[in-house]
Amino acid sequence: MTRPKPDPITLSVVRGVLETTQREMTLTLEQTARSSVFNLAHDYSTALFNHTPEMILQGQDIPIHLGSLIPAMKSVANFFQGDIHEGDLILHNDPAYGGSHIIDTCMYYPVFYQGELVFWTVCKGHLTDVGGPVPAGYNPNATEIYAEGLRIPPVKLWDRGKPRHDVMNLLLTNMRARRDQEGDFNALIGACQVGARNLVRLMDKYGKQVVQDCIAELLDMAEAHMRKLIAQVPDGTYTGTAVLEDAGHGFGDMDITATVTIQGDGCHIAISSPPQVPYFINSYEGNSHSGVYLGLMMFAQLPPPYNEGLYRCVTTDMGPRGTLCNAKSPAPHMNCTTTPMETLTDAVRLAFEQAAPAKVSASWGHANGCNIAGWDKRHDEEYVTMVLASIISGAGATASQDGWHACGPECCFGALTSGDIEMLEHSYPIIIHRYSLMQDSGGAGQFRGGSGTCWEVEPLDSPMTLVTFGEGRRIPAMGAAGARSALIPPKVGRLEVTRNGETQVITENVIETIQPGERAANRNPGGGGYGNPYARPVEKVVEDVRNGLVSLEGARLDYGVVIADAATLAVDHAATAALRAA
Repeated sequence: MTRPKPDPITLSVVRGVLETTQREMTLTLEQTARSSVFNLAHDYSTALFNHTPEMILQGQDIPIHLGSLIPAMKSVANFFQGDIHEGDLILHNDPAYGGSHIIDTCMYYPVFYQGELVFWTVCKGHLTDVGGPVPAGYNPNATEIYAEGLRIPPVKLWDRGKPRHDVMNLLLTNMRARRDQEGDFNALIGACQVGARNLVRLMDKYGKQVVQDCIAELLDMAEAHMRKLIAQVPDGTYTGTAVLEDAGHGFGDMDITATVTIQGDGCHIAISSPPQVPYFINSYEGNSHSGVYLGLMMFAQLPPPYNEGLYRCVTTDMGPRGTLCNAKSPAPHMNCTTTPMETLTDAVRLAFEQAAPAKVSASWGHANGCNIAGWDKRHDEEYVTMVLASIISGAGATASQDGWHACGPECCFGALTSGDIEMLEHSYPIIIHRYSLMQDSGGAGQFRGGSGTCWEVEPLDSPMTLVTFGEGRRIPAMGAAGARSALIPPKVGRLEVTRNGETQVITENVIETIQPGERAANRNPGGGGYGNPYARPVEKVVEDVRNGLVSLEGARLDYGVVIADAATLAVDHAATAALRAA
């Protein structure tokens, strides 16, 4: 039976309501959540699914969340198949059921209309703590998932509209900073309810069948966009390999390879990665979908609508179970949404760019951040938070423009915010001495990579636990189209701890205790450059020096521009021409 085509006006209105509903869900999270991870950094994502369940709208939120929501939603619906009722509310974070990492906790709310399951509203958010031996969950010493926090398989928080206070109390009792976690749980619940309310009103106005016909059309539109793009790529098999650097724990550098096979208007993406390791960088299959889809979308750059129709013509193979990108229990995994996901994303993007070199772009800076925890004497309670401001890196350059500053990391792709410094200092007993762009951090190129940031903190009146995670501390973000950098140290991440007037540089993932009077400065990498840096106009290099983005040494080493006078920034044109000619 042929589905009737909705009229364009109704289709546009339904699409607008869906998009507005998703934005209202994210706004609800921002305005009602308690932790800084939610209300300042916006480390959460929302999505709408139909009853199938197929994602009918993915929010323009954190990309590394959204791909994994597709297998997770299907896993949760299958787990409760035959036992899903109006008023149910399901919680889940377990990577064995399609989740990303256990600190990202997800709420699933079935939306019924006239007694029939029609939609799901879904919210995923990064809790500041989920139990375990290390505050905020990132445990670089974990050799199995049980040392990272509380695994929550699909469980009902509400059963037919009745809250399960016993289940909620069980969960919160096992988490630090209970008030923050409870507030964020309530925000997730509220956002799901807001989404459900809007969807019911939409069906009240247009009728269930009309709304479903419009959604089917939007799914088909997204599929058509992706198929048209892939059909323009020559048939063949293309590979891309990216290097995941050793974070200092003895496992060595690792290659992740993506093999993309294009045939007609469909493609298959196969991932090859080394065996899983007893270290917190393993990725379970659901999370790896996010890395693959992000790499695809960085290449595709398609217009909306953004929904599961985009991926109907894409098949994936994450490799055998027990590998870095298809881990099996009990592999530790907490760092997986950044490491190795950003490397996996680079590999997929590189494979597609082999097929279509005209769409090549540089890599964004990879995440290299820290979490903090301690005792807040003002409230006589424990505090813990992931400092999202500490992972803000630079965006990669493109064939037409410089990379954006302070916009990364790659896994968040501009959706993460750092929040006001004053709000962080108000929320926690800390003082932030510096939050700024870093000189020479952007990758050199005809178009320069965006600058990374430095975030420097000191605890006020009691010791602070600081945990580092991520990578990008030795290998800078990949450039493109002949980009290269000669001045490497400013372009990679590192932690600098200053005690008794001496500064220690740390390039591993560690757990440190920072005392009052001591400082910890986390420095993030910039984005990769695009094109030969010697082709960058001299006046643009001088402008970067004037703005503090490039040093005199960086101008000479990276761009071949010799500035003779530091005060006037006068250029020695003869020396510059000779250096560039060489």
